[in-house]
This record gives sequence, C-alpha cells and structure tokens, in this order.
Amino acid sequence: MRVELHRNFLKGYIKLPKRIQEKFKKRRNLFIEDMFHPLLDNHSVEPTYPNCRSINITGDYRALFEIKEKDLVVFIKIGTHSELY
Repeated sequence: MRVELHRNFLKGYIKLPKRIQEKFKKRRNLFIEDMFHPLLDNHSVEPTYPNCRSINITGDYRALFEIKEKDLVVFIKIGTHSELY
C-alpha cells in the first residue's frame, strides 16, 4: 500500500507537537500493516467528509484519509477531534 500526505495534511502536521508527530508515524506504520487494527479505530466520517475515513492517533488526535485507489491512501487532515469536527 502506498501512503501519500496531502499538502493540507502537511500544513497541520508541521504545527503539531513533536510527540504527536512521532505518534502519527507509529500509527501510520501500523496502518500500513493492518489498516483495520483495533488501536486505529478506523471509521467513516461521512457525511462531514464524503468518501473519507478517520484513524485515532491519540485519545484526541485524529488523521483523516481517503482511499484513492486499491493500493493508494492519501491522508488529508490531522488535528484534534474538535478541530476536525
């Protein structure tokens, strides 16, 4: 599986504390191994974000992504639950 980071994702990512950035990297690696691992709580976020899903990074931080092709996932946003919704 290929994972890409949208420019909007990168804008939010660079503003995050380093510990959250590191946590995202760990969760991204887990996602690549098993996108439905229970720790990720992979779930749909429709209708707020059509065609998108969310994974947990920490208790409050989430990363939104879209499946573009069978083997391509693009992370589009990252932030706290209240920032995203």
